[in-house]
Amino acid sequence: MKVVILAGGFGTRISEESHLKPKPMIEIGDMPILWHIMKQYSHYGYNDFVICCGYKQHTIKEFFADYYLHRSDITFDFTNKNNMIVHSNFSEPWKVTLVDTGLNTMTGGRVKRIRNYLDNEPFMLTYGDGVSDVDINELVKFHNEKGKMATITAIRVDQKFGVIDVDDNDLIMSFREKTKEDGSYINGGFMVLEQGIFDLIECDETVFEKYPLEEAARSRELNAYKHDGFWQCMDTMRDKLLLEKLWENGAAPWKVW
Repeated sequence: MKVVILAGGFGTRISEESHLKPKPMIEIGDMPILWHIMKQYSHYGYNDFVICCGYKQHTIKEFFADYYLHRSDITFDFTNKNNMIVHSNFSEPWKVTLVDTGLNTMTGGRVKRIRNYLDNEPFMLTYGDGVSDVDINELVKFHNEKGKMATITAIRVDQKFGVIDVDDNDLIMSFREKTKEDGSYINGGFMVLEQGIFDLIECDETVFEKYPLEEAARSRELNAYKHDGFWQCMDTMRDKLLLEKLWENGAAPWKVW
């Protein structure tokens, strides 16, 4: 199963750094948060990634173009036809497909654009700015057992995002914007999706969190995998500093590898 990561947005709420690079490339412990997300999936055996690029996409492409060299011990022998000898390779067994999904494309449109890279199979989807200690294998198992079109990881945080209402059978009954009275589960990303989700995405202007997920909920095809463990997005500099502190102190809950 391939892992799709949304990494094309502008990251305007963390503009202190995003004016130089895409938000998924902002570093936590000297490595982009995108790398941290990929390491989590890789820990559970998922090593085939499709990255939806957009804003400053060259930064992401250059990172992976040089990744093998940066993660290896190398001798450059200029006395022997500029020969390069790799002594030790510390890079991960990843296959990474980087797709230009447009500068101003909405989240649903970005997903639609990478359909041809998914081999007509179910896939996972998450955002390129959030880390968690969610058990990916248990998430996939849950999705397969429920037999619905889509599963999203449901988490509880201070209410800043869209809200989902879940019944006793873990079925999402509605997907909506928050209200002042809400203290409910929200969409934490880390989704598992069937190919049928593409039928709900119309064009580049489609926001994935609007009609596609709302319609899936109305059709009773959207499940919630409840996760009460760690989850944190990097939406602001305050979030980045929190994640950086956890990493530096050796207390990063998302470091399952």
